[in-house]
Amino acid sequence: MRTIDITPRPDSSAPRSQFFAVAALAVLFAFVGWRVASASSAAPTAGPANAAKGQSPSIAQRESELNAAERATIEVFRRVSPAVVHVTNVPRAARGRSLEDVVSGAGSGFVWDTDGHVVTNYHVVQRAVERGDLVYVRFAGDEAPYEARIVNVAPHRDIAVLKLVDRPATPLTPVELGQSTNLLVGQHVYAIGNPFGLDQTLSSGLVSGLDREIRSVTQHKIDGVIQTDAAINPGNSGGPLLDSRGRLIGVNTAIITLSGADNGIGFAVPVDTVRPIVDEIVATGHVTRPGLGVELLGDFEAARLGLVGVGVAVVQSGSAAQEAGLRSAEATRAGRVRIDEILEIDTRVIRSRRDLFDALDGRAVGETIKLKVRRGQELFETALKLQALQN
Repeated sequence: MRTIDITPRPDSSAPRSQFFAVAALAVLFAFVGWRVASASSAAPTAGPANAAKGQSPSIAQRESELNAAERATIEVFRRVSPAVVHVTNVPRAARGRSLEDVVSGAGSGFVWDTDGHVVTNYHVVQRAVERGDLVYVRFAGDEAPYEARIVNVAPHRDIAVLKLVDRPATPLTPVELGQSTNLLVGQHVYAIGNPFGLDQTLSSGLVSGLDREIRSVTQHKIDGVIQTDAAINPGNSGGPLLDSRGRLIGVNTAIITLSGADNGIGFAVPVDTVRPIVDEIVATGHVTRPGLGVELLGDFEAARLGLVGVGVAVVQSGSAAQEAGLRSAEATRAGRVRIDEILEIDTRVIRSRRDLFDALDGRAVGETIKLKVRRGQELFETALKLQALQN
């Protein structure tokens, strides 16, 4: 905006100063009058909804100005967000204190059914499982957290099922289940969760890859994983990944990152993997998977002992491994440790716990496998019928 100076100059005579001052004022008033008239003629006429007292447009009016894609996104968030929760772990010794002061782990989750079951990632509640911490669930718009108990977990698929001990007065609204077998790269997806503790955050993106493979915290392989560029940050873990109609297609689990924040590559365990696990836990309280019935040495311990394959630390009594002739590790009279070392499963070379887990992936309880085992200087083969392991 240009400024007009109407101050008399120091070297001007009084009559000339008065003349120029009056002239300048006239010009200023004319300019201001012209701007007011222009603004009045350009201003839009207020609509009937907000003409009375300058009221802002209603939500319905604002939504009517949006395009169809925006309205669809808003509808998905409005419908699904009540089912998305904030999950926190709190040490038992801190009961009664402010959650913000004592949280030992946090993430997202979502309502599975009207009975109060909530699904999240195992790694979100891992500390509660290992240390017996309390778990709390908080719904959007509700300041009071609700205590939940851990029904059971499937660490090998990074899934945990909780159940509310008490619940909100309003009815629970479960997430609608979709399918992950018929997804296509390029589909629009949404992620809802609590990144960095910020409740009810929506991000959108695409299915950017299918059939990816990641590792759970127990180093078991999770295959068929959905890759997305929808922003997934710390705190989003355990929240739902939704298709464009708001149906669950995956559980947000991991990101590839150098900084801890979203780098455009996020992963979700597909709903077709999650559903049978959750259904079994809800129905029986357990989750079953095939196994040998042994406790294995860690890879570092095995390497320190000079083992090439995977060492068997303990063979459980009455297990499939015991029936197959495997033995627990024991000390010899010479002061050495004698350990059964699994070298192959069905001719597949085993060099680490990860190799062993991968060899059993996709196998069924009751299926027979062949092991090649070394015990000291002895090398032998044995057949083993996989048993059911329950968490």
